[in-house]
Amino acid sequence: MTTLESPIHLQGVHGSPYTRKALAVLRYRRIPYRFIIGQPGMMTDSGHIDGASLPVAKPSLLPTSYFPDEEGVDQPVTDTTPILERLDEAFDGRSVHPHNPVLGLINYLLEDYADEWLTRCMFHFRWAFDADIDKAGSVLPFFSTTLHEPELAANMKEVFSKRQIERLYVVGSNEVTAAVIESSYVRFLELMDAHLQQCRFLMGDRPGSSDFGIFGQLTCLTHFDPTPMALTLQHSPRVYAWTERVEDLCGYEVEEGDWLDPADLPDTLMSLLQEMARTHMPQMLANARALSAGEKQFETEIDGKTWTQPSFPYQLKCLNWTRERYQALAGADRELADSILDQAGLCPLVDPV
Repeated sequence: MTTLESPIHLQGVHGSPYTRKALAVLRYRRIPYRFIIGQPGMMTDSGHIDGASLPVAKPSLLPTSYFPDEEGVDQPVTDTTPILERLDEAFDGRSVHPHNPVLGLINYLLEDYADEWLTRCMFHFRWAFDADIDKAGSVLPFFSTTLHEPELAANMKEVFSKRQIERLYVVGSNEVTAAVIESSYVRFLELMDAHLQQCRFLMGDRPGSSDFGIFGQLTCLTHFDPTPMALTLQHSPRVYAWTERVEDLCGYEVEEGDWLDPADLPDTLMSLLQEMARTHMPQMLANARALSAGEKQFETEIDGKTWTQPSFPYQLKCLNWTRERYQALAGADRELADSILDQAGLCPLVDPV
């Protein structure tokens, strides 16, 4: 086990789903932390903290944790998935990663679905509907600081909103795919609702990193943006309430036996994995093929609709990490994983390129 000094420093803003994901894990795991409010590489508004002295990661817009290197110099880390794994290595108890390797793979798949597909839903709803655009543009500037003068805040709203709307194509959102994205969110709500009628969390009666990944995206979809919030309240008040609960689980007690048994997964969890195979997997595989061919754009089909977007190198990393976790399984674990992936329709995700 490696060691990290606490409090853990995390810099970000409340409007970021990945910031909320990391904060919720720190609370649940009862790890002392200092939350530095502000966009990394830009301003901070956390009292007498010199934001300019903090190291800046690339990309700089993501929430950032600071972990010492071998020489004890703080290095910025932005990807929440390895951040949570680093915390597991450094702090005992209340892990968000199941010890069973098969359940660990399932947890990782659903965390990736949250981080890389549900975030498309979040971005689409926020910047494709007038009411959502207006709210986001008006409120988001004040997440960094409340000290903006009205004229500056109005200018930030205009500039930021325009930039984000123009970037909808990056996540595949357009007039053709809008119905795909929106219907996938409604299906997710209904599937998540069904699962929460049997289990308190995705991974059983204790939360995994996948729960916190989904929670992070839902802080925007269920509690901030008007259009998906209305859909949530219509289709699943249960999911709305669950999101409130996961914000702070420091008082929730868990035991090792609270994890699901991977040999007896509930049908409701299998349905969520099948939803991942229906939406997230096709674009992941098409993206990998495009990058292998040196193509900057890719096209595939999701739910009978043409899906086109720029190729994204980070998602290829995610796919390779998934395959590495699968390849690490052997014997009975590999057989069980194969059975689950086959039933879910996810086998192509772990097939060699």
